[in-house]
Amino acid sequence: MSTSLKSVLSLIVLALATIFTVVNGQYSCQTQIVNGKPFPSLIEVTTEELATGLESGQFTSVDLVTAYIARINEVNATLNVVTEINPDALSIAAELDAERANGTVRGPLHGLPILIKGNIGTLDKMNTTAGSFALLGATLPRDSGVAAKLRAAGAVILGKTNLSQWANFRSDNSTNGWSAYGGQTYAAYYYHQDPSGSSSGSGVGTSIGLALAALGTETSGSILSPSEVNNLVGIKPTVGLTSRALVVPISQRQDTVGPMARTVKDAAYLLQAIAGKDPNDNYTSAIPFETLPDYVGACNFSGLMGKRIGIPRNVIYQEKGDGPVLAAFEAAITVIQKAGATVIDNLNITAYALDQYFNGNASGIVLDADFVSDLPGEFLSKLVKNPNNVHNLEDVRNFTQHFKQEDYPDRDTAVWDQSLALGFNNTDPRFWAAYQINLQTAGPQGILGLIANHSLDALILPTDFAPGLPALVGTPAVTVPMGFYPSNTTIIMNQRGDLVETGPNIPFGISFIGTAFSEASLISYAYAFEQRTMVRNQVQPFIVPNTELSNVVGM
Repeated sequence: MSTSLKSVLSLIVLALATIFTVVNGQYSCQTQIVNGKPFPSLIEVTTEELATGLESGQFTSVDLVTAYIARINEVNATLNVVTEINPDALSIAAELDAERANGTVRGPLHGLPILIKGNIGTLDKMNTTAGSFALLGATLPRDSGVAAKLRAAGAVILGKTNLSQWANFRSDNSTNGWSAYGGQTYAAYYYHQDPSGSSSGSGVGTSIGLALAALGTETSGSILSPSEVNNLVGIKPTVGLTSRALVVPISQRQDTVGPMARTVKDAAYLLQAIAGKDPNDNYTSAIPFETLPDYVGACNFSGLMGKRIGIPRNVIYQEKGDGPVLAAFEAAITVIQKAGATVIDNLNITAYALDQYFNGNASGIVLDADFVSDLPGEFLSKLVKNPNNVHNLEDVRNFTQHFKQEDYPDRDTAVWDQSLALGFNNTDPRFWAAYQINLQTAGPQGILGLIANHSLDALILPTDFAPGLPALVGTPAVTVPMGFYPSNTTIIMNQRGDLVETGPNIPFGISFIGTAFSEASLISYAYAFEQRTMVRNQVQPFIVPNTELSNVVGM
């Protein structure tokens, strides 16, 4: 990038920051005072603060929905975060306010607005498109498993967020956060910042307070990575802890749905609501407990005391611009040690696992073959209405290549081309052989082997390097803010040259990685780290909506 273009970007950042974040000379993230009553800032507010305000009658769920919709409308034309606002959100909020007034409170999320990713199915007036016009107007027989649990918990599903189209499983040359249906999402810490993906809108929307929190989905990195670059906590649950029923799939062996929130405790509240068995997703039958662990109760300041935390050093490799991340990681190790943990450093996955991880093709075969089977089997075949008559991957590819707004061939279908060229699906013995390689690579010869052989409670990695191995075996990880790139960081653009991948003030995180269904433990470690560092508050986004609860209460 030329020096002149860098200067222009910097000026635009300063101008937009002035437009969006400053109100009467004060930053809108400050607490608002009305009639002597403090109203929490919506960019910082927590689940417990909102629940307290609702219970005390300081504001209503209708007030919350009104404020959040106004905040979405302030920034959506600039950042393209939310593709659809639930047209029934206000009426649902009013019903939940009436329940509260009558003494019925379903739980801590009662009346709280939550955004969900655009591939998570709902039976309402919103579309479930995965970012594609191929699914526009399609209808489902019921809510997805996680949407149904959200509603049962009393949450208001405020809207659907934009995503990397088809959860980043279409093109080799597209961009994070782009979909035909939703356009290009931008993150809020630098002008034209890459939001990462594929849960791009869920990350950006939560980071600037367009809802309390959001749901994302992950196959390999799609919660962890956008949580990292949007300064969030992201929980990638064990495959099977949360239902994937009627969520547009990639791979039944790797897909999972999880929370993206501004604090560990907020993420824990959301996980508590959506976890659990679902007869429509047989993977949830593997949940090893009848009663869910207390994920919120796991938020313990002393959570790291006496724990053994390992570092698989040979999966960390120097990438351009990663110097600040690696330096912050070394500082984080000291924080973890001072919190009472023993850190076992310089561990390595086996040479076989390392070679398969970086050079093997088994992981691609698993995703390709699963997608060919799961897209029709777990989603398209279940549609009640399918206006574009897409019944399998071939149909979806044909639609995409002939529908102008899908931006083909500028954005190719290379991922699908490879899936279809594979010539077999997940019922073929060749698929099973590839899957066994995955299980060995991340299992006994990889991260699970390290945990078992060294009697570890968890592993830690910079989040840049964390998603891939847990993805192969479906095990959990939690990312927490760790730091920001310095203000003098040299800008690095993405492969298309239209998004800032690395730049000043862009956040990065640290991930805690564990064995299957160890979420409660990982949450306790993440919380202990978070409370000692409080990194999130050190840098503010350059775009923050101005509307606060104080602007709508009593209107």
